[in-house]
Amino acid sequence: MNTSSDGSVVIQPHGSVGIDEAVELRQLLVHTVRRVRPLRLIVDLADVRELDPINLGSVVAACDLGDDHQVAVFVDNPSNTVAAQLHAAGVPAQRVRQT
Repeated sequence: MNTSSDGSVVIQPHGSVGIDEAVELRQLLVHTVRRVRPLRLIVDLADVRELDPINLGSVVAACDLGDDHQVAVFVDNPSNTVAAQLHAAGVPAQRVRQT
């Protein structure tokens, strides 16, 4: 987790994010939204090869939780497959930013 100069918090998971990382990622997302409460939370998936359904659900839930706590949550650099899964799960297109 990093904080950028504009106050955004950036979380950058790496590799294949599967069941073994599910609890850690969920706790980090929830803690950041509920306790840190940055203006923006950016989940940068540039280094993620795959995201299992549980972790995908955690990212989707973080977007909804962010709405409840006035934290804008964005998902940056997902693969095309993960971006499609996020959209199918109801994450608005403006929150998924691909370069």
